[in-house]
Amino acid sequence: MFDCKDSTIIDSVNHFDIDGNMVSLERFGSGHINDTFCVKTDIKQGRSYLLQRINKNIFPDVEGLMANTKIVLDHLKAKLAPLGAEAVEKGTLTLIPTKSGALYYKDAESGYWRMFILLEGTKSYDIVETEAQAYAGGRAFGEFQKQLADLDATRLVEVLPNFHNIDFRMDNLRQAIAADPLERLEAVGDLLDYIFVREDNMRSILKRADKGEIPLRITHNDTKFNNVLLDQEDRVQCVIDLDTVMPGYVAYDFGDAIRTIINSAAEDEADTDRIQLNIALFKAYTAGYICEAKDFLSKAEIESLLEGVFLLPYMQAVRFLTDYLNGDTYYKIQYPTHNLVRTRAQLKLVAELEEHAPLLKRILLDSFQS
Repeated sequence: MFDCKDSTIIDSVNHFDIDGNMVSLERFGSGHINDTFCVKTDIKQGRSYLLQRINKNIFPDVEGLMANTKIVLDHLKAKLAPLGAEAVEKGTLTLIPTKSGALYYKDAESGYWRMFILLEGTKSYDIVETEAQAYAGGRAFGEFQKQLADLDATRLVEVLPNFHNIDFRMDNLRQAIAADPLERLEAVGDLLDYIFVREDNMRSILKRADKGEIPLRITHNDTKFNNVLLDQEDRVQCVIDLDTVMPGYVAYDFGDAIRTIINSAAEDEADTDRIQLNIALFKAYTAGYICEAKDFLSKAEIESLLEGVFLLPYMQAVRFLTDYLNGDTYYKIQYPTHNLVRTRAQLKLVAELEEHAPLLKRILLDSFQS
């Protein structure tokens, strides 16, 4: 529920350097993190804007978040500049500064606001349903990484520290086990056995990083398909939701994207027999991703991609189980064992991925050789 008064929202709009005067303000989109509004002005055939209140509970370092956003957008726009002004405006987001030139506005209630140009005539999908969509998503995130491959990742701050660090997630799990505030530990012994026997293998990406085999790059870290904007012909236009863009490893983005498209069932499917792999979507996404990314990926990074496919659902299971043991304090639940059901579903996905590992590896290698 949005808790700011309308006057606060309107006042925030007036602090940004927009063309014309606001004539309408409506909620926009279905995001669960930031509050988003569409702002229209009295300029005929003029642009519209997206006003967002940044969720400072999720992103406490607003200064770092917005600095990251500007660095990334400036770099993307420079990459697109040879294609012309229209390509620059359509191909990535455009920040609107405040009238004082700042990247965001802080209101009297310590709310933080930012504004973008609204990209008209675009659409997105929450669920990948076709191979064409999967291919488009792969190309979008592959191109996004390619465009940022020559940008020094150390220039960006880690807005969500340890977000994809499996050591950090396992430490949290062990703390939850030790505390066991609701005495739920006895019911999850089989899940813990499954998780701990795989722990060392799931550190493979960190091991590669520690040895210097894979470089730290700029990654999106939220590669859901609905973070890709398409035009009316379902062609990729740009990648959005840059809040989690920060230093990371390419396998994290690849693995998280696959986690969200390859599962034939819902993330919280209670009947784990329904959790099967959609190999066709995996093949299509991989082909699209490799089409864009193969020119900059190192051999070790290529090898790490499949490791990311196993790691991300495993890590999500660890996070769900940790929250269950802690009393469901992080993820919203619809019933008492919701996080437990989510955990089992993710681990069943891991099992399916492991069973099909030779096939997935062959598809991945074939994509590079085609």
